[in-house]
Amino acid sequence: MNSVKVTVIIPAYNEAEIIGDLVEKIRALYPEYRIVVINDGSRDNTEEAAVSAGAEVFNHPYNIGNGAAIKSGIRIADGDIFVFMDGDGQHDPEDIEKLVKYIPAFDMVVGARSFQENSSIGRALGNQVYNWLASYVAKFNIQDLTSGFRAVKADVARNFLYMLPNTYSYPTTLTLGILRGGWSVRYESINVKNRQTGKSNINTFKDGVRFFMIITKICTLYSPMRVFLPVSLGMFSIGFFYYIYTFITQTRFTNMSALLFTTSIVIFMMGLVSEQICQMRSERRGSDRIMEDLRKNETTKT
Repeated sequence: MNSVKVTVIIPAYNEAEIIGDLVEKIRALYPEYRIVVINDGSRDNTEEAAVSAGAEVFNHPYNIGNGAAIKSGIRIADGDIFVFMDGDGQHDPEDIEKLVKYIPAFDMVVGARSFQENSSIGRALGNQVYNWLASYVAKFNIQDLTSGFRAVKADVARNFLYMLPNTYSYPTTLTLGILRGGWSVRYESINVKNRQTGKSNINTFKDGVRFFMIITKICTLYSPMRVFLPVSLGMFSIGFFYYIYTFITQTRFTNMSALLFTTSIVIFMMGLVSEQICQMRSERRGSDRIMEDLRKNETTKT
């Protein structure tokens, strides 16, 4: 691993009180790592504190979002592995090695929090529900969908740059995209500290709805039938039981039952078409990747 170049990307917004200590700890533990702090329009001395501690700082002119900061970090970073971690002091720099050591065996390694380490019971239950839903979508046991502490192969992260949102939900998009794209993911248990400054800007309801929409979007992008088929079966079941009810009570087949049956068939056929489009898209991306690898090999030979 000594020959592998690692870049630590830290999004920060008004973290002047903690960012300097965080950067110093990372530099002391991993002096060979490049540390990039994305100052997302902070109104305090975040930039000065990070620079004084030895980090490279890239500034956003105003606050765009946590995901936007991650995207900026991916664009300007180099190396073989990107490590993403929060700038609020919750993530322990000593855990970076626990994630990095499993690459290249895995394409991404995520630091997984325990149920007890969520800030509230409501958020913990919400995260668990989304973990279950995402696991269904990805056909993989997702232990922590929203963890912002992860190590990713640089080329894999760049593949999903265009998909990442500007908000806190970037871990959801990245996790589902990598899993449904056929790359490998490992979860590694980590200890999470209490937030040392300020408070979280995540809204349980608003961001929960956003997470649900992202899960649905990724599912329809990579495996449409896992959304269309349950909806189609649900509509068919409602139509069937409504027909039984009206047959018993009115001895007839109603227009509503016909509409529900027809709708279930239409949804199913839409799912089939979406599945075919998804397959053709995957085949095209696969052939593009092969051609890119061939060009790189030719360049290396010359």
